[in-house]
Amino acid sequence: MSDGVKKWVYLIVLSLIWGSSYILIKKGLVGLSPVQLGSIRILMTTLILLLFGYKSLSGWSYEQWKWLVFTGFFGTFFPSFLFAFSETEINSSVVAVLNGLTPMFTLIIAYLFFQQGVKRKQIGGVLLGFAGTVLLVAQEFSLSNTGDARYALLVVIAALCYGINVNTIKYKLEGVTPMAIALSNFIAIALPALILLLTSSFPWRTFYINTTILTSLGYIFILSLFGTAFAKVLFNKLLTISSAVFSISITYLLPIVAIGWGVLDGEHFGGAQWLASGLILGGIYLVTETKKAP
Repeated sequence: MSDGVKKWVYLIVLSLIWGSSYILIKKGLVGLSPVQLGSIRILMTTLILLLFGYKSLSGWSYEQWKWLVFTGFFGTFFPSFLFAFSETEINSSVVAVLNGLTPMFTLIIAYLFFQQGVKRKQIGGVLLGFAGTVLLVAQEFSLSNTGDARYALLVVIAALCYGINVNTIKYKLEGVTPMAIALSNFIAIALPALILLLTSSFPWRTFYINTTILTSLGYIFILSLFGTAFAKVLFNKLLTISSAVFSISITYLLPIVAIGWGVLDGEHFGGAQWLASGLILGGIYLVTETKKAP
């Protein structure tokens, strides 16, 4: 399979996986606090990755480890808690569509800090996709009884973190294998996550008889296995065979999947949402650039 075909396969698979992550976070918050959810998600994923990728840790220089730790916090640690806290007040589908800001941040950071040229076609694609994202957000807020809209700022910060992470992996960690990046990231943030979990009010002595907590832990295990561990490795592979902007354009497809889950959960999905989805797909088409930017 050629790299051109692979990158589209990876993009679609990741969209399905990560688009489902938001509903899993929502279900996990039924029995867990945001701090507990974020910490347990990180610790579970670390253990899963250690089982399969422990051999990939050796041979990296101090310079590489510095950036591996950096991407661990910006690509996983901060977003894990920001998303969890945001979904305590706003719907999971709204969180998903707000994450569509990521490509915009990715382009800006690549231009400002990595001297990467940007074509008008790419800018147009980002703006078109963002317009679709804004339309979806507007519809979601108007059709649902949401909480404090200020929590949407947490998703914006998470999108900025993702933009920083993607550019750092693309331009500072060239040659490091996808598994090594993923596992190193989680090893770097496992201890802070453990400290946060231990200082939370998690009921260690009784959680195993609480069906609500056990159900939430089951959702987080699924999220950790597929939405974090497997998806992180797959996303890093995508970065190695495509541009940073194409890789992060996955955030344009996430809202479609996330709202699909919302429909199954009884949420409304009308004509405006379909129009927004069309704008998002049009943005992906424009953002995809086979030639190098000047």
